[in-house]
Amino acid sequence: MQVYGSSVGRTLDELIDAAASRIRRYTPDEAYEAAANGAALVDIRSQDARERDGAIPGAHHIPRTVLEWRLASDDWRNEALDGKTIVLVCDHGYSSILAAATLTELGRDAGDLAGGFEAWKAAGLPVVGARRHEGMPGTGPPD
Repeated sequence: MQVYGSSVGRTLDELIDAAASRIRRYTPDEAYEAAANGAALVDIRSQDARERDGAIPGAHHIPRTVLEWRLASDDWRNEALDGKTIVLVCDHGYSSILAAATLTELGRDAGDLAGGFEAWKAAGLPVVGARRHEGMPGTGPPD
């Protein structure tokens, strides 16, 4: 088992800061523009949060629990996202930092939406009702 010695004994804030330094953080407007130019917005929030608060039109829903498998696995990945820049969206822009840093370690071009869905909505960008997918989580069509 490999232990990442530089993170042992860090506080959560230090871990988040270190992860954030390794990824691209998009403002809501930058994320909107990136998506318009071919990047994939990937919503990692729970389905409950999406149904409660709404979703970003065109975003793929891949729950955090299966994210690495859908974006970096040979057997379980969502092939619609192959070769795309990934912009992760969580509720407030914290869990997406750690998730994006992990994806970059797995060779994906990944960043996150600073401030998360809350910032997207506050910026007045489009929001729709969340689509429910009945198949394997993280494999459905975008919202």
